[in-house]
This record gives sequence, C-alpha cells and structure tokens, in this order.
Amino acid sequence: MKLNPGQNEAVNFISGPCLVLAGAGSGKTRVIINKIAYLVRECELPARYIAAVTFTNKAAREMKERVAQTLGKKEARGLKISTFHTLGLNIIKSEVKTLGLKPGFSLFDDKDSMSLLKDLTEVEFDGDKELLSGLQTCISNWKNALILPEDLKHQTLSPSDLEHAEFYQRYHNHLRAYNALDFDDLILLPTVLLKNNETVRQKWQNKIRYLLVDEYQDTNTSQYELVRLLVGERSRFTVVGDDDQSIYSWRGARPQNLVLLQTDFPKLRVIKLEQNYRSSERILHCANILIQNNPHVFEKKLFSELGYGEPLQVITAKNEEHEAERVVAELMAHKFMGATKYKDYAILYRGNFQSRVFEKVLMSNRIPYKISGGMSFFGRTEVKDIMAYLRLLVNQDDDNALLRVINTPTRGIGRVSLEKLGNLANHNRTSMFEATFDPNLQDVLSGKALVSVEQFGRWIVELSDRAVRGDGIATIREMIKAMGYEEWLYESSTSPKAAEMGMANISTLFGWISDMLEGSELDPPMTLQEVVNRLILRDMMERSEDDEESDQVQLMTLHASKGLEFPYVFMVGMEEGLLPHQSSIDEDNIDEERRLAYVGITRAQKVLFMTLVKERRQYGEVINPEPSRFLHELPQDDLVWEHKKPKVSAQERQQKSQVGIANLRNMMNKN
Repeated sequence: MKLNPGQNEAVNFISGPCLVLAGAGSGKTRVIINKIAYLVRECELPARYIAAVTFTNKAAREMKERVAQTLGKKEARGLKISTFHTLGLNIIKSEVKTLGLKPGFSLFDDKDSMSLLKDLTEVEFDGDKELLSGLQTCISNWKNALILPEDLKHQTLSPSDLEHAEFYQRYHNHLRAYNALDFDDLILLPTVLLKNNETVRQKWQNKIRYLLVDEYQDTNTSQYELVRLLVGERSRFTVVGDDDQSIYSWRGARPQNLVLLQTDFPKLRVIKLEQNYRSSERILHCANILIQNNPHVFEKKLFSELGYGEPLQVITAKNEEHEAERVVAELMAHKFMGATKYKDYAILYRGNFQSRVFEKVLMSNRIPYKISGGMSFFGRTEVKDIMAYLRLLVNQDDDNALLRVINTPTRGIGRVSLEKLGNLANHNRTSMFEATFDPNLQDVLSGKALVSVEQFGRWIVELSDRAVRGDGIATIREMIKAMGYEEWLYESSTSPKAAEMGMANISTLFGWISDMLEGSELDPPMTLQEVVNRLILRDMMERSEDDEESDQVQLMTLHASKGLEFPYVFMVGMEEGLLPHQSSIDEDNIDEERRLAYVGITRAQKVLFMTLVKERRQYGEVINPEPSRFLHELPQDDLVWEHKKPKVSAQERQQKSQVGIANLRNMMNKN
C-alpha cells in the first residue's frame, strides 16, 4: 500500500526530533517499519545503530516480523526492537559492574516483591493485604518518578509516607543483598546511571544513533527521561503517539509527555496522521464529536474513505442478565444474517466483573468465547515451580526461589525447619542456600529435615554446574525426572486431567527453553542465565497475551482492547457510574474516561452496538443508573435508540427473510 502524504512526511523527516500524532487506525506501525527501512537503505545508517521501543512483547514481535519482511535478514542484522523493560535489562547487563551488581542477578516479579514486602513488614502490617498493596504501589510510584530511598531523606513527608519510606529502604537493601531487581528497577537503574555517568551516557548514545518509540502517550516519568538521555543533544528520534488514547494514568502514564517534548526539544517537528484505515466514516465522526469535549494541545480530526456506514445502535435492557441475553441474541442474529465468524465480534466493558454474566449466557448458548485477562501461562503453579528451580540453578542467592521449591515435591522439610534455616542465614548474613552448607547447620536442624536440606543443596550445586558447563537441555530434563515431579503432580492434583494438563504446560516450557538454548537463524544461542531472565521478563510483560487465532467471541475490558480492531463491537454498560466510572466522577477525571470511550468506539470497523440497563445490582442493592453522558455527547442523528426505531416496512422484512433463507441454505450445503 502506498504511503499517504502524512505518512510519507513522517518517514522522510530524519534531520531532527519528530512527534507523529497518529490517530486510531492511521497506520502508525507502518510508519515506524518504513522509517527503519528508509534509515537503513536511503540514509545508509547500519541497522545496529537503530532501536525501536514499544510496550508489549506482542507489539515488539509483530514489529520484528514486519521489519524482517521489509528489509531481509542481512540488512536488519543488529537492529534492536524491544520493550522498554527489555532495553533497560540489556543496558543493566552491559553495565552490571558499574551498577555494583554481580553478573548472575535475579529478576523479581510482582508476587516475589509482594512476598518480600510481607516478610519485611510482618511486625507492622501483620500480612494485611490492603496495606501491602498500598506500599507496593507507593514504592513503584517512587521508582517510576526516579526517586531512590536516599532522596526521600531530604523531603518533608506525611507520617504514612515516612513509614513507607522506611520500608522502601529495607526493601531496597534486601534486593541488593539478594542481588535481585524488580520490574521497576529495569527502567530506574539504567535511567539514573545514564543521568549520573557521562561515559556510560555517551557510550549508549553512540550505540543508539536513531531511536523510535511507539505508543509514546503511555510513557511515565522514568521512561520519558530514559528516552531523553538516550537521544542526547543530537535528538535524532521519532516518537509516535495519540493523546486521545492515553488511558493509563492509573499506572503512571503521562500524556503530558507529548507536550513536554516541545519544551525539551524546541525544534520538534509535529506531523499528524488523520486518515483512518479501519472504521466507517460515521463511527469516526461520532468519535471525533465525543473527543472534542476534551481539552487539546494538538488538534486532529480522523477521517475515512471507507464509506459513511451504518448508524450506531443503542440497546436498553431491564437489568444485567437481560443485557447479556440481548447482546448474545443480537450477536447470533447478526452472525446468521451476515454469515460472519464469532471472532468478528467483541464485547467490551469497563470492569472485569461485568464479564461473568456474559460468559454465563454465551456458555448456555454454546457460543465459543475467549476472555482476555485470564491466568497467564506463567501464572500456573507447575510453570512457576519449574521456573523457581531454574532461577535457583542460575542464582543460588535467590531466597524466594529456594523457599518455593525446597519442599516441592515434598522432602520432609517443614515450615519450622525453614524458619530455622532462615534465621541461620540472617545471623550469618548469607543466603538461605549458603546456609544449607553451614558447618553449624546440625545445631539448628536434625533428623530427616537435616539430611533433606543437605542433600537438596548438594543436588542443586551439581545440577547448576552441569547446566552451566555442559548440556543445559539434558540437565533440565534429568532434573524434572529426578525430583519425581510428574508422580507428585498426579498425587496432588484435583484430577488426573489437571495433572496431565500441568505436565503438558511443563513440556511447552521445556520446548521454549530448548529453542532459546540452541538458538536459530535469527536469534543466537543463549546461556541458561539469559534464558531464565528472558522468561521472567516474558512472564511480567505477557500476563494476558495469547496468540491463539481461534473462532471465538472476544471479551475484554476497554483498557485491554486498545490497539485491537473488530468488525462488530458491543460496548456494554453505557451508564453513569460505569462509563464514566464513579471513581473518576468523584475525582473529576472525566477526560480520561472520555478517552476510554473514544478507544472503545474506534475499535469498531463496521458496526457498533452500545447497551445500557434500567436497573443494576451494586454492592448488594439495586440502583437505577442514568444513561452515560457520553451517549448524549454523540451526534444523535448517527444513533438509533431502540425505543425510537422506525417501523420496518413489509418490503424490508421480505428482503431480510430472503437473506436469512439464503444463508441457511449455504450453511446446510457446507455441512
């Protein structure tokens, strides 16, 4: 497809900083791919000096595939396409000594972090989940704002923040003692290092001579600063974003970063992409009218050449159950009349709790569906167990990993024994693993527990040595067999089927590890340490990503739908208190809720249905919600409210009937 004038300008401008304001469905990824090709072919910049950064592994994979199709392996050699966190991890690995870390550092996921915080605050919080969650969020916010524990000593803090600051210091000290990093450290550490160390900064500015950033409106403070430090005074970069699709303020995203660019880079070229290749003109017209109610620094107006399209349908139901029944009935009728597929339909909602009633009705009608946001592959118990063993093989100082597997499968090492082992480790200021070889171990443990702990320690050392020095794949296979995990899984699972599925998951994990250790044409072989870190990072980044392309109705939150598109979309729960959400109404944050509605509307390619109810159960009581203000902000000439629908003529009914009969014949012929 030929580039339009805006896309062409965005691709060819390389002499300075560039902001591409890319509306929904305007082909922004295409611009990034073509710009990389332009830099390599026309500007003769070797691919190894170019980096492209995005937010999810899925987006990074898709970009890699499209670049490979455009450039070919030879020209693309050395090109860096990754998530922000993977880029951060690569900088840390390269500068590990400067950062004062040992090479074999571990990565803590959010559950590991929570477990550590729970231990560190046992006296004060007594395991209170709400207090712990608040602390974890507070520490994450500080890290994203590039605030280290020592920085807080010079700030005036409230009593609760003072307590959090003390815990932050403890948490920081323990991570360092464990030679471990958490998710936020992957951005914090490289950013602070680049800021304070000119030699390292110049080195990386020379390594990355052109930087491209996708979904720039989703960057937080630390990510913005990392970009600024990497591009330096040369300012050779392109960022692509859309302030109208900034919907992640609750996790630190700052759409203001788009505006900040103009301040930090006065020569910034702003290029708008306004032609949408996804939706009908009517859908875009409605989206434009809605979003105009928000304040804008950059004005833009999406347009389409795909025809005006069908009116937006507004369906009113009695209650949640009736809403689900109406949606499913409408979906089935539409599918039958249009001879479409289930995967052409998406049901979008504001909160996960809304999905349950839709799942129930879809199941009762035997309609296949996929709900985004379910348990990830890496969240499964058996996968977490094997991953903990692998973490221990590459870093024996990983106490969290040891605690998870030292008695999995059961080895007769109880909680009391583990507590005694932990106390010995703390007394000697060593890891718990080191404590398994302590000459005084027999003073604190005895009997079966002592023998099991000593045997476990020796076994891990032996395995680790073989895995690192010899055949990693064979060692891992032998490890799973030797520990009797399969037998234990069948004994402890709820059913043989569950155990079977668990072993299938382990087999999948083993396949991934084998592939990474062996390498391929595109990716060089990795060490076991690199494999483990890559898998931990994948777990963090891909909690709910699923590449399976099956014929299923898609159920997801409006937040999860961003970046996706579907021919037919149902936006459900269009009521005050749901969209906009009550918490946003209370906090006067309607603008972001409006952007969320805008994202939902622009997911639809052909037809958009919106539903609301007259009564809804909330916290045990029945309420009568008002229709969402966003419904009233849309151009009413483009909406068909169910109660205002014009009567269908006899001719229209006959035409509809003929289409239905024709589709029925087609279905029968296929069978």
